Amino acid sequence: MNTPRKLYEKRKARVRTALKAAANGKMRLSVFRSGKHIYAQVIDDAKGATVASASTLDKEVRASIAKSSNIEAAQYVGKVVAERAVKNGVSEVVFDRGGYVYHGRVKALADSAREAGLKF
Repeated sequence: MNTPRKLYEKRKARVRTALKAAANGKMRLSVFRSGKHIYAQVIDDAKGATVASASTLDKEVRASIAKSSNIEAAQYVGKVVAERAVKNGVSEVVFDRGGYVYHGRVKALADSAREAGLKF
């Protein structure tokens, strides 16, 4: 039986496979969303290393947001992860939405990262 978790894992694998084929060596901006928080990482798949990361659990982010599970928090996390990535010399990435629909907090994070200087 396909549980919601299994369906999510299948979507996530499908998205990641297509993304890696189209990446052409670019780094990946990966998003994880939970009920209370949102996390973003810029990952270099060739090295298997995280170049930049941000989440609503970071002290800098927590001090600037009122609530950690809304669109405003996702926008701030997108801005912070993009600034940290640009500071580390990354300007182009591919966006890995995981198994999530490109809507709401995920879309807000992506749009904010674009405005802060990442190209995807």
